[in-house]
Amino acid sequence: MEWEFELVAGPYGGPVYGAVWDGNALLFSVPSQSLILRYSSETGAITEFRRYAQGIKGLAFDDQGHLYGCQSSSRRIVRFNRDGSTSPMEYRFEGKFHNYPYDLTIDHQGRIWFSDPVETGPIQGPQLQGSLDHQSVLRLERRGDGSWRIRRMSYDTQSPHAVLLSTDERTLYVSENSDDIDGKRELRAYPIQDDDTLGAHRVLHTFGADAHGLHRGIDGMCMDSEGNIIACGGWQKSGPGPMIYVFAPSGRILESHPVPADQPVKCAFGDADLRALYVTTGEGRLYRVHGTGHRGCCSNRACPVSSPESYALLP
Repeated sequence: MEWEFELVAGPYGGPVYGAVWDGNALLFSVPSQSLILRYSSETGAITEFRRYAQGIKGLAFDDQGHLYGCQSSSRRIVRFNRDGSTSPMEYRFEGKFHNYPYDLTIDHQGRIWFSDPVETGPIQGPQLQGSLDHQSVLRLERRGDGSWRIRRMSYDTQSPHAVLLSTDERTLYVSENSDDIDGKRELRAYPIQDDDTLGAHRVLHTFGADAHGLHRGIDGMCMDSEGNIIACGGWQKSGPGPMIYVFAPSGRILESHPVPADQPVKCAFGDADLRALYVTTGEGRLYRVHGTGHRGCCSNRACPVSSPESYALLP
């Protein structure tokens, strides 16, 4: 079954990131304009959800409806508060700044898992310290006194990008997406062990190269109600082109669907029945697909308990 991609927003003159359903509308970020925008599927209106949101790439809600974002250019995870303010989370790991967070997923305990690759694009503000000597999946978790700490979770990643928890939160899916000729572009599954560490990963899929260059790996993922992984990957330079893949938890490719714009970046299920798939792209466009045959699930933090309509917008 071919998917029909409906253009609902853009182009914005730069990549669009951060697709997440807020319970009533879709939030997405436009880093080039320092904006988080909100698309209403009922009215078709696009409104400003938050201004001055510099460098936001990944977005996610926790179970209480708190919104968090990867402020990659400022090297931190931030929480967007309902009074219009923004709170930076802990950003030092073993006394040093961590790298440039790209994507995040939040478990039922409120712990924030995030990928922390080295940024290759323009960086805003002074860099007080260079990058860490590793690119890892990190986790923000609360101490007993309510403060936050960062814990390193992966020790074998080279350029982690998309992260996603399985519905039972026993598996962490991670995309390795290196742009280096000797780097890896893989979809990996890490078991979360009883001692709360990550076990040895399984490679579910490998992206190769051809005479035209490297095949672009996965930049964003979401999960359907059956536990399948919906993944954004590919580009026009090489390989099969811009694509949405549907992977079974085993890594089997169940479906693949060409995207009508280059470099699909993030995806999320939305609309009232969670049956529409939204896709952002590197060309600055937001698409919607009806009739995918899949339905989203709340376990990937797409359905907050409280509506973010009560969030204030800074003047």
